[in-house]
Amino acid sequence: MKPSNFFAMLSRMKYITRWGLMRNTREENLAEHSLETAMIAHALAVIHNRRLGGQIDVNRVAVTAMYHDISEILTGDLPTPVKYYNPAINRSYKELERLSGEKLLSMLPQDLRADFTAVALPDESDEICLKLVKYADKLSAYIKCIEEEKAGNREFTNAKESIYQAVTGFHAPEVDIFLEEFLPGYYQTVDENTTL
Repeated sequence: MKPSNFFAMLSRMKYITRWGLMRNTREENLAEHSLETAMIAHALAVIHNRRLGGQIDVNRVAVTAMYHDISEILTGDLPTPVKYYNPAINRSYKELERLSGEKLLSMLPQDLRADFTAVALPDESDEICLKLVKYADKLSAYIKCIEEEKAGNREFTNAKESIYQAVTGFHAPEVDIFLEEFLPGYYQTVDENTTL
C-alpha cells in the first residue's frame, strides 16, 4: 500500500497561527484551537443530551470539531475582516476551504477516506452537529479574547465584544448553560480555580 501523508500534514496544524492581524500576548496555533473547540463541542453535546433531552452522538460532535479547521493547513487562517469583507470573498473562501479539505482527504488510503470525510467535511444535513461545532468554535475565540484581556492586552477588546454578541445571539440553551456554568472559571486564577 502506498504511504499516506495525511497525518504528516495534520501535524502541521501547530505551525498555523491564528489571529494574524492582532498583537497577541501568547500566540495561538490551529492545533490547540482545534483541541479546545473539540472539548467545548463535546461539552455542548453532553449538555444537549443530558439537560435538553437530545440524542446526538457526542463523540461524533467532538471529532467533527477536532477536524473543523483542517483546510487552514493549506490556506492559513484568513483574518475575519478579510473573510467577511463581502459575500463574494466569503463564498470564494468557503470554496477554497472545501477544495483544501478535499485535497488533504485525498491523501488518505481509499478504504479510509469515507470515514474521515464524514467528520472533516460533514454533510450539511447533520445540522445539530454542525451548529454545536460552530458554537464551540465561537466560544473558543471568546475564551482567547478573555485570556488576552486578562494579560492586559486591549487589542482583543472589540473582538471580545463582537464575539460575545455572536455567542449570545445564537439563542442556544447549550451555549447559555456553558456561559453560566463554565465561563466564570476563565476569569479566575489557577489558585481560585483549584480552591474547593
